[in-house]
Amino acid sequence: MAGKADTHQKRRAPLTRERVLRAAITLADEGGIEALSMRRLARKLGVEAMSLYNHVANKGDLVEAMTDFVVDEIELPSTAEDWETAIRKCAISAHEAFLRHPWACSLVMAPGSFRIAGNPRLRYMEWLLGRLRDAGFSAELTYRGYHAVDSHILGFTMWELGHSAGGKDVTGGQSPADFAARILPELRSAGFPNLAEHAEQHMAPPSRDGESEFEFGLNLILDGLKKAR
Repeated sequence: MAGKADTHQKRRAPLTRERVLRAAITLADEGGIEALSMRRLARKLGVEAMSLYNHVANKGDLVEAMTDFVVDEIELPSTAEDWETAIRKCAISAHEAFLRHPWACSLVMAPGSFRIAGNPRLRYMEWLLGRLRDAGFSAELTYRGYHAVDSHILGFTMWELGHSAGGKDVTGGQSPADFAARILPELRSAGFPNLAEHAEQHMAPPSRDGESEFEFGLNLILDGLKKAR
């Protein structure tokens, strides 16, 4: 028995900070950040909880590192691409990263320990500001353009995530089709025809041009920036 235990111990991958972060992100992706605890994370990794503190200082340090890990997934295209194409790619990449890790979108805006070295959020900010300045935008337009793009990424994503979660509660377990069949006539009879039409559009398949609602808003922002420049 001792020999088998020794062999199992030898075969187990060594615990590293990256392994801890990846396991923690998986737990948060599956059950939300509220489902993450040091004990649960230790069980997932097959270690004692105390061993985690060799790699993270505490849960706050863990969550901050997890958020950095997600922000690091955002694509920052090279300067070889024109500013509009590059910013569009970056914004779509950020939107998709936060949809993969829904818990991270609000955390990326939360105050944390301010540090300069190795901060992916600062790297993203510098990249976006730099692309606008290099494209010939004034300091004032860069300031406004940065906020327009960044707030669209975070604001729309949080709206989309909230809308998705809230929709499940509103339908009360009914399928979307059954819920729509019941509620749409009620909306129209109650004097909300435009809201009923809007709800029907939510139920419809994506448009054939393949442009998502996120991209539609992003393109409006980028077109507006071009005109302002």
